[in-house]
Amino acid sequence: MQRKFLEDLGLEKEIVDKIMSENGSDIEKTKARLEAERDNYKEQLETAQNALKEFDGIDIKELQGKIETLNNDLKNKETEYQSKIADMEFSSVLDSAISSSKARNAKAVKALLDIEALKNSKNQSEDIKTAIEAIKTDNDYLFESNEPISKPVAPTGTGNPSSVSTEAFAKMGYMQRLALKKSDPEKYNQLKG
Repeated sequence: MQRKFLEDLGLEKEIVDKIMSENGSDIEKTKARLEAERDNYKEQLETAQNALKEFDGIDIKELQGKIETLNNDLKNKETEYQSKIADMEFSSVLDSAISSSKARNAKAVKALLDIEALKNSKNQSEDIKTAIEAIKTDNDYLFESNEPISKPVAPTGTGNPSSVSTEAFAKMGYMQRLALKKSDPEKYNQLKG
């Protein structure tokens, strides 16, 4: 606002001075605020320019290549860990199935199984049980029998255990000797010698 404009309106000099003073203080406040904003923007611009200078000489394609390599390494490690977890789960299922089938020698049973085919099977648990049953059918000696052990036959002779000769005692199996020991401990000790 200009002083001449106010004077042309017929305002007294004192009133014009007060209006100009008030108007000047408003202008100074606005000017100070705008200068502060300008300084803030200048500072932000300098900070951004300095940050960009730090990236001078950096090959972006090289960084992208490194990032891609790291991502591929991460995927490979994840695949490797998933494979290890699957192998551990498979081994656990296999060992459990062999144990529950009452195998006498787990290594011998595993040697007869097609491990890779079982690993790739969709229904591992059932296929493992089926494969073990097939081995059990063909190689039953690898598994404990569910049938009770038959009672051993006592030695026969004249019907008198005391008539067992030293030669007959030597030919006796463990169970026969045990039966002799129970029926005639003195004769057993004498023949055992």
